Amino acid sequence: MRNPLSKTVVDIKPSGIRKFFDIVSEMKDAISLGVGEPDFDTPWHIREEGIYSLEKGKTFYTSNAGLKELKIEICNYLKRRFDLEYDYNKETLITVGGSEAIDIALRAMLEPGDEVLIPQPCYVSYHPCTILAGGVPVVIELKGENEFKLTKEQLLESITDKTKVLILAYPNNPTGAIMNYDDLKAIVDVIIDKDIIVISDEIYSELTYGSKHVSIASFPGMKERTIVINGFSKSYAMTGWRLGYAVGPAIVIEQMTKIHQFAIMCAPTTSQYAGIEAVKNGDVDVEFMRDAYDKRRRYVIHALRNMGLECFEPFGAFYVFPCIKSLGMTSEEFATKLLQEEKVAVVPGTAFGDCGEGYLRISYAYSIENLKIALERIERFVTKYKK
Repeated sequence: MRNPLSKTVVDIKPSGIRKFFDIVSEMKDAISLGVGEPDFDTPWHIREEGIYSLEKGKTFYTSNAGLKELKIEICNYLKRRFDLEYDYNKETLITVGGSEAIDIALRAMLEPGDEVLIPQPCYVSYHPCTILAGGVPVVIELKGENEFKLTKEQLLESITDKTKVLILAYPNNPTGAIMNYDDLKAIVDVIIDKDIIVISDEIYSELTYGSKHVSIASFPGMKERTIVINGFSKSYAMTGWRLGYAVGPAIVIEQMTKIHQFAIMCAPTTSQYAGIEAVKNGDVDVEFMRDAYDKRRRYVIHALRNMGLECFEPFGAFYVFPCIKSLGMTSEEFATKLLQEEKVAVVPGTAFGDCGEGYLRISYAYSIENLKIALERIERFVTKYKK
């Protein structure tokens, strides 16, 4: 029998996040700080809309691009929150989570051999999705001393005549880094001058602390070359609803919709009705959850610094990215031993790219009670191995 498998797919490594998640799920009394999932339930009024849509028998396919009402409300939301204006009909696509939107954006734009700039550490999907779309990933290694922001100099050094796309993901998973107005402004001229298209993953846009999120699409000359990816999982605690969206130039959204049409058909109808309620009336819920995350964020940073771990202050998402180089272990060794000895799961920084070596991702999307227990165990572990 001939080999039924694609070498391209076989050569892609599985997610480094799920490895530890699977182990901890089988371990009694273990605490996981590894999965990027809100511990809040989806707000009741949003769930109620989903339930009501089922009770009314709204179980049909929607338009491939999504419910008109949802697309209109998303456009209203983006204008209200981030001063972004999009045509709901031609520039908006509802997807199965933000992850699908990333995948089909790359597939819609890449020709074989096109280079995609991927600043790392970053979300695990960008690199494999680029390969699956026939592109060539070009890693830009972000630096802790720059708070893991992409600098103009790093961007210029990485561009070649084959560069087509830059994936920009701020607030960032796994580091919690953000890029403010001045940070983004410093790279906008380079992007325009070099004629680069941007995929801006803004799934954590509502989770910033101390400053409001700025989208690179809001800069002059950037809307027409930016595909903004967002969704409902993080802001509204709707991970299992699998609902995301993309907005961008009509010519790109049209081709993304074509791929979505053949591969998916449409996003779940029940989720779309719940999404309408979320973007219309969910601002109070977002603020409540953001305030809770901010308290946890400050608590975790303080605890990590007190135990002697270097940790820059993240101003977005719900992750901290402490440095463990002083302990003389690799990230994988630290995470493995911590899980075995103290029953606490964290994610090694290398799950997000080789330049994550020497770091860990710790999620604070958990209750203060669980964080307190977990951090006490981590401190005991660090004290044991501190040189």
